[in-house]
Amino acid sequence: MKPRAIGKRRPYVRPMAGWWRKNPYFVEYMIHEGSAFFVAAYALVLLVGLLRLSQGEAAWNGWLFALHSPLSIAGHLLLLAAMLYHAWTWFNIMPITLPPIFVAGKRLSASAITAGGVAATVLASVILLLVVWRLTS
Repeated sequence: MKPRAIGKRRPYVRPMAGWWRKNPYFVEYMIHEGSAFFVAAYALVLLVGLLRLSQGEAAWNGWLFALHSPLSIAGHLLLLAAMLYHAWTWFNIMPITLPPIFVAGKRLSASAITAGGVAATVLASVILLLVVWRLTS
């Protein structure tokens, strides 16, 4: 065995491969962050639709026709599932990210905060749906 010189130490190199797989919290966090790519993909689909709308009726109708293909419908179902998961995980971390909320002197539970966020989103979505439906009728 070769003697080491005094003062020469090997630095500790922490292994980084797969660190997040050891803790279920980090696994869920990484899945949540990965689902953000699906949110970005759907934003691109909508931007292409906006671009086609600006190019005229023929381009818009072509984009709408492309959305009716089986591949597009399957893609939209996949995007919907990923976006619902992404939204649900955001609602689940709301109690952690919000400052404490007190009602009648008691701290609001995490499940009440999550349920409130979901309820507010559903209510806003229904109101928006009714407004758009009324404008298009």
